[in-house]
Amino acid sequence: MRGRLLPSGTTPDAAVLLRARAVRAFGDGFVSVLLPLHLVTLGLDNLRIGAVATATLVGSAALTLFVGLVAHRFPRRALLVRASLLMVATGAGFTLIGDFWPLLVVAFVGTLNPSTGDVSIFLPTEQALLSQAVGAAQRTALFARYNVAGSLVAAVGALAAGLPQFLADGTGIGLNAALRGMFFLYGVLGLVVLRLYRDLSPAIEPGPPRSRHPLEQSRRIVYTLAGLFSLDSFAGGFVVQSLLALWLFERFDLSVATAGVIFFWSGLLSAFSQLIAPRLAARIGLVETMVATHLPANGCLVLAALMPTAPWAIACLLVRSALSQMDVPARQSYVMAVVAPEERAAAASVTNVPRSLAAAAGPLPAGWLLSVSSFGWPLVIAGITKAIYDLLLLAMFRQVRPPEEAAEEAVAPVIR
Repeated sequence: MRGRLLPSGTTPDAAVLLRARAVRAFGDGFVSVLLPLHLVTLGLDNLRIGAVATATLVGSAALTLFVGLVAHRFPRRALLVRASLLMVATGAGFTLIGDFWPLLVVAFVGTLNPSTGDVSIFLPTEQALLSQAVGAAQRTALFARYNVAGSLVAAVGALAAGLPQFLADGTGIGLNAALRGMFFLYGVLGLVVLRLYRDLSPAIEPGPPRSRHPLEQSRRIVYTLAGLFSLDSFAGGFVVQSLLALWLFERFDLSVATAGVIFFWSGLLSAFSQLIAPRLAARIGLVETMVATHLPANGCLVLAALMPTAPWAIACLLVRSALSQMDVPARQSYVMAVVAPEERAAAASVTNVPRSLAAAAGPLPAGWLLSVSSFGWPLVIAGITKAIYDLLLLAMFRQVRPPEEAAEEAVAPVIR
């Protein structure tokens, strides 16, 4: 991942972090699909399967928050190495254990992720180190590549989830054995990540902390941003992909195959659009980029609910996909820019974990709304709530500039 794949001025450590992100994303991709099937083959009922999935989400969020809050006390490379060992142990646990209660414990303390989202034990440390591996001018571009690498490789991992069934049908080995083999592969990927992290240079460390507290200088701004991001994520929970698919099925009687094609292109548009965000941010600023791309995307979400035919609704959803994720690298870059370097890991954790938890509150009321009406009320509620978030973000943080933008504004009057 050198040359054109990385922004100019990045250190070799940036390539290591992107490779590690890609390896982990591949594992998350197939695990998110295979986890429920594996639990079914073990004889667990739906209630226990739900309990294991919930344990992975809650445990991952708790562990991510904990790592973010203690990261300033330990070498960052050491934290990542230990997280890799936990990934290896998680893969081994799901390979060897078949009873519910031990699996529940492994799910809670391990690294499994039933979604392909970006909240994991690795996240706060990796985001902090990415900011150390590039200059301020190219920070957003590096975050964009980090996210694209994760999204695309996770999609490949999801495709690999068909391998156990192929092996079971073609070789005669049992499906359960094939599934255990995939979790064994997940543990092996942890070893690969461990080897990659060992190549990080000592220069990646931010230096000794100025305070014993994880958040001190940046506490107010981080907590405020966490609250705003949680509002946005709560609204996003109304339109998670499975609920959008359900709405398309019920509203327009679309087939599963058609919905799959729609979400395939939606995923590609979302991934590659993030590469445009750095150029836009360089022109208008990070906060303005977040709002200028996110606000129209939310308008498309509301319009999709109002469309009378499937082609028009799908067109609105695809336009929304091409815009809605451009704020992600800008958001990550902005958080890392406006906090002290030694507080970046804590800031990444505190701003991301509440987002993940807030998103979990949306699907239940959205499902109820779809059960009483085929009209896209969840889309309307999500679009309006997200628009409120955009306007609040612009009003509260338009004047809180990252150092590189503040420097440009200071130089501009002199040039004129």
